[in-house]
Amino acid sequence: MHELSKIRNFSIIAHIDHGKSTLADRLLERTKTLSDRQMHAQVLDSMELEQERGITIKAHAIRLDYKARDGNIYRLNLIDTPGHVDFTYEVSRSLAACDGAILVVDAAQGIEAQTLSNLYLALDNNLEILPVVNKIDLPAANPSKVAAELVELLGCKPEDVIKVSAKQGIGVDDVLEAVVRIIPPPQGDPNAALQAMVFDSTFDSYRGARPLVKIFNGSVRKGDKIRFFSHSKQYEVEEVGFLRLEAIPQEVLMAGDVGYLFASVREVADTKIGDTITTVANPAREAVKGFVNVKPMVFSGLYPAVAEDFTQLRESLEKLKLNDSSLSFTPESSTALGFGFRVGFLGLLHMEIITERLSREYGQTIINTVPNVEYVVHKTDSTTQVIDNPAEMPPTGQVEYIEEPFVESQIIVPTEYIGAIMKLATERRGEYKTTEYLSTTRASLTYAFPLSEIIFDFYDKLKSFTRGYASFDYGLPYYRRSDLVKLDILVNDDPVDALSVIIHREKAYHWGMQLGEKLRKLIPRQMFEVVIQAAIGSRIISRATIVPLRKNVTAKCYGGDITRKRKLLERQKEGKRRMKQIGSVEIPQEAFLAALKIER
Repeated sequence: MHELSKIRNFSIIAHIDHGKSTLADRLLERTKTLSDRQMHAQVLDSMELEQERGITIKAHAIRLDYKARDGNIYRLNLIDTPGHVDFTYEVSRSLAACDGAILVVDAAQGIEAQTLSNLYLALDNNLEILPVVNKIDLPAANPSKVAAELVELLGCKPEDVIKVSAKQGIGVDDVLEAVVRIIPPPQGDPNAALQAMVFDSTFDSYRGARPLVKIFNGSVRKGDKIRFFSHSKQYEVEEVGFLRLEAIPQEVLMAGDVGYLFASVREVADTKIGDTITTVANPAREAVKGFVNVKPMVFSGLYPAVAEDFTQLRESLEKLKLNDSSLSFTPESSTALGFGFRVGFLGLLHMEIITERLSREYGQTIINTVPNVEYVVHKTDSTTQVIDNPAEMPPTGQVEYIEEPFVESQIIVPTEYIGAIMKLATERRGEYKTTEYLSTTRASLTYAFPLSEIIFDFYDKLKSFTRGYASFDYGLPYYRRSDLVKLDILVNDDPVDALSVIIHREKAYHWGMQLGEKLRKLIPRQMFEVVIQAAIGSRIISRATIVPLRKNVTAKCYGGDITRKRKLLERQKEGKRRMKQIGSVEIPQEAFLAALKIER
């Protein structure tokens, strides 16, 4: 019997490494959802990279059956969300499928930036929040202080905060009871038109894309004809069911349920996260609110280290795209690096994960170009052009002005490091907004940053400036006008397109100088002089010179007239001049990586 009052849909939200996956493991153990053979640490983090780094990259959903102290058996749907700022949109859709959220905070570290960011996402979706202080068994833990921070943040009562140790299993039963008691059951009408929201999607090589859905209204069963709101394609449902690590088929999914469906959808790109599914026979009037076409934010060129591996790189990217619809790539060529791809990522972590997976799972050796964001170029003829590659930049004379993406960000930091953070933010063109004191020792700073300034090494710098105590989070970007220029690197008057960047005018000279110096050390000496220049349009702003190797042509002259030596030196000079005209400079791979290591 389908009773909405006995269903609870919830999520666990937390900052990275605050014990979200460990708490999920304990909930699975307590409800005996998985056998001892299936259980292992971070069971919902199925990717090797997720377990290694302690982060969740893909969302998961799992159904638990829990017999509460009141004697009733409740169906708990735990929707595990990704835990990084790059996946904010996915988190928001996963939370939209829930009615409540367990907010986990580390008893030793307290509230962090991502805790707040995910909390605000949960509150935007009107979720009931269940505050939990984890790791109370640690020697450095201060559960009372952290509980007081949560009481102040949420306006709840001190007794509402549950203190647990997910590792030791302390307090886990109290969490399950609170889920049943405090999180409301889902609303919905099983007899209405079908409204099912896609909150994640995976790919099965035999059966096609498998969207994970939350049924808001209506029901879906095998044989139903369905369509997606975003592209209106129609499919016939082959199977519905719920997940308990593996798929468990059911006859029907009804309002309030969380599960999956197979309908021979060929591509994951057709099952967009946040999209709504309805039936063809009795369609819903409107989609579930909040759907956005997720767009890549960071772009980088990926080139095979060996030109012959181009086809293999394409196949590897196509395989990765099957399970990751947010990945986009188009072929491009570079005079310096040959054929490769311009790849769009959600953020820098997403880029790191994809390149790591290409290397581990597909054995690819890759050269990355400097990551870029997407710019909007307003031209003098009143047209606009969106570019993600410096090579596409129109000539300086055609550019009226350029807009770049900015993000509102939040930095939570111990008060003694505020000065260091403000200095770093100023260097990165940060625009100061507000400071709020969360307690006597911790403050929250709000800044607007250009996205291009923080996608690089900002997080590493932030951690080293504050001995690892600061936490950082940012929202979705918006566009603003900036004084940007295209900086070209010329080697013996030939532009090296892979080293071009779009950069703020004030930083162009510093960048050109540093890159020129690095290239001077990395490019091998030739028999002729090599000149490395940084240029904005036709104006050269910096120069570095690699002195030529010199053969001692006068060694065989043991005396005699000076004119003999002079004649030999003149001939050598003429030869070097001709060499420079026709000789090409081989740029080593390390030179392209050098651009990634420049101090901003």
